[in-house]
Amino acid sequence: MQDRLKDNLGQAVVVENKPQAGGTVGTNEVAKSTPDGHTWVMSYNGPLSFAPYLYPKLSYHPEKDLQAVMITTSQPNVIAANIHLPAQNMRELTSLLKTSPGKYNFASVGNGSSSHLTMEYIKAVTQTYAVHIPFNGSPPAVMSTLSGDTQLIASVPTVLAPQVKQGRLKYLAVTSAQRYALLPDVPTVAESGVPELKGFEALAWNGVLVAAGTPRAVVDRINSALNAALNDPAVKERLKAAGLEPIGGTPEQFAKLIHDESVKWAPIIKRSGARID
Repeated sequence: MQDRLKDNLGQAVVVENKPQAGGTVGTNEVAKSTPDGHTWVMSYNGPLSFAPYLYPKLSYHPEKDLQAVMITTSQPNVIAANIHLPAQNMRELTSLLKTSPGKYNFASVGNGSSSHLTMEYIKAVTQTYAVHIPFNGSPPAVMSTLSGDTQLIASVPTVLAPQVKQGRLKYLAVTSAQRYALLPDVPTVAESGVPELKGFEALAWNGVLVAAGTPRAVVDRINSALNAALNDPAVKERLKAAGLEPIGGTPEQFAKLIHDESVKWAPIIKRSGARID
């Protein structure tokens, strides 16, 4: 969206990547910035809805220290399996985990990540057990599932698609409420027919925030520029090619999403015992 934002705002938007500590470093920097609208963060569910329950000494409060501006995009995770796992769908997987608790391992792209917590959510609602093996990022996590050291992984589609196309992994389900447009033949978790999974949804989402206390007129101007950029056909096409669904909307809609997701995931994180120091 960078170029379109420059056109809409009449000034350059500089992107500075700050990937440390699962995005909490960059998010904290904006939470502590001057509330004038000149410093934004593109953050996501990890630092905004998971972090308060994962980090015992988190230096910011997402709902008090930040002002939501706009949801930008979302995408589901896809649950994939080693091709030798004797399950072809979520019903068969649930049955397998129930009859063999602890026999199977699932990889994640990191402790406390959406990749990790999606599987913990499934375990919680189905009362099943599989062993979590966290990795530092998607490449080693995917390689572990390919080799059979782990048998399952939940991750964003762009990470898994090349391996599935080569017949090295298989899809079991997508975690969105509706089928994913880029994988229309893959059923949702909720479609599995497993009663406990009815209504299941777990999305990875992103959005822009500024420091709390930023004047509403400034927030509205940024929101308007972001919505205009997101609605540009070329921007939409680039995002969809990357597997991202453009969303947009109001500051209130984004603030509600952050709050609702925090409430939803708190008990899942507590049950999992996940902590990041």
